[in-house]
Amino acid sequence: MEETRYSITELAEEFGVTSRTIRFYEDKGLVSPEREGLTRVYSRSDRARLKLILRGRRLGFSLQDMKKMIELYDPSQGSMDQLKFTLQKCEDQLAKLKSQRTDINEAISELEQGIRDLKEYKDKGPAEMNSQKLKLA
Repeated sequence: MEETRYSITELAEEFGVTSRTIRFYEDKGLVSPEREGLTRVYSRSDRARLKLILRGRRLGFSLQDMKKMIELYDPSQGSMDQLKFTLQKCEDQLAKLKSQRTDINEAISELEQGIRDLKEYKDKGPAEMNSQKLKLA
């Protein structure tokens, strides 16, 4: 039975990336297509790696982390090292994203308040706002 093979164009279209992106991951040693003359031919394994890489990048993992996750794959050992490393990286990334979400929520609140203040200033005009400030002082 012949293994399913993919061209760089097929993978680029499937995953919504450019051929250049796939070649970049190849240059970094993350995928290793075979060659038929000058044509790159990707295996199901390459396709799975590419899918994992793109998902990892979308979630904010570094290429170095993605490469290590892939390199730790060892089906004979049940891939426990890969599982432990990936789990730790996922937990770290989740904590980082939650912290960023908190920062983003705070920035959004500040912007919303600033916009309300600016709209009020615009609607009432500078003269009325200045007289209100004097009353408060």
